Amino acid sequence: MRRVAAILIVAVPLAAAGCSVGGEETREPAQGPAAQATPEPSPGTAPRLRPPLKRLTVSVSGDLLPHLPIVQRAATGGGSYDFAPMLRPLRPLIRRADLALCHVETPLTSAAPAGYPVFSSPPALARAIEATGWDACSTASNHALDRGEAGIAATIRSLRRAGLRHTGTATSARGRNRPLILRARGLRIGFLSYTATTNGFVPPHPWSVNLARAGLIRRDARAARRAGAQAVIVNLHWGTEYVAGPDARQRALAVRLARSRAITAMVGQHAHVVQPIRRVRGRWVVFGSGNLLSNQTAACCTAATQDGMVVRLHLRVRGRRARVERITYAPTWVRHPDFKVLPVGRALRRGQADRALLRASWRRTVGVVGRRRGLRPVPPRLP
Repeated sequence: MRRVAAILIVAVPLAAAGCSVGGEETREPAQGPAAQATPEPSPGTAPRLRPPLKRLTVSVSGDLLPHLPIVQRAATGGGSYDFAPMLRPLRPLIRRADLALCHVETPLTSAAPAGYPVFSSPPALARAIEATGWDACSTASNHALDRGEAGIAATIRSLRRAGLRHTGTATSARGRNRPLILRARGLRIGFLSYTATTNGFVPPHPWSVNLARAGLIRRDARAARRAGAQAVIVNLHWGTEYVAGPDARQRALAVRLARSRAITAMVGQHAHVVQPIRRVRGRWVVFGSGNLLSNQTAACCTAATQDGMVVRLHLRVRGRRARVERITYAPTWVRHPDFKVLPVGRALRRGQADRALLRASWRRTVGVVGRRRGLRPVPPRLP
């Protein structure tokens, strides 16, 4: 299992000048004799060495949304819960990435479990997340304030006790202003998290939850770069629920963020259905990864709420310049009544669920996300 270290560095004031090194795509050198000629270094001057090219894979995925039927299924007696069996089929997929990022949508507290519309989920979910292989989680969501400041603090404690890093909510201004920098394969990756809505709850403090405002996100991305990040991944809880296409606000925010040289890629959740993966001004945007774990089905919502995907960003990094050179994604499907999250291709090969349901799920996801140059599903075709 890979080892990932995290570095939390106090950011310098956000009003400082922007970085001159950014996350734009690395340009290939010009061709031809003139470009091939290498000038001789001046006497007594050491030649300037080009930073080595490195590659890194980062996995991102959809909402972890433990509705009460899921919590009841995870109950082991005596007030204890075990969510690990539901996520275990994902372990080979998650652990294959160099860096794995998850999204925790609900507060993790010791209070009695509660579901929609005001959630409280058992802290045992954090242990299952770590056991599956994730390294860090985003926590800014429309349910982040369901249990107020106490719920934010409890969620952060639960993640820390499980050995997971986090970003998106905080218990102090100092904590909010520390960019999360994760280290993998000798590279430093910044991870930021924001939500477009809080379901009408007013944040108790300015630092409680990060709100998806373009200016704030761009300043934070520059701060992460100054703190040493060679690439910056921005997680956004946004969009219109149960709508497979990005809405006008998503598109507008993506365009504004794509202008920032500090941001490498954007990934999102919240719609509870899979949304497209597209390039916006040269930046890859995963508009919505769907539900990873939930109780939603066609009975309440739409059949697509059982669909999700684990997306792998293939990064190319040279010094302080980084870009996503390609993306692969593995469609997933939540099996009922045990709520196991199944990678569709593997489940088909192993006969882990009804083949017609699995095939329909795969076709829905690939039909929305698509395939094109630099983007393909895994498996590329159904077995």
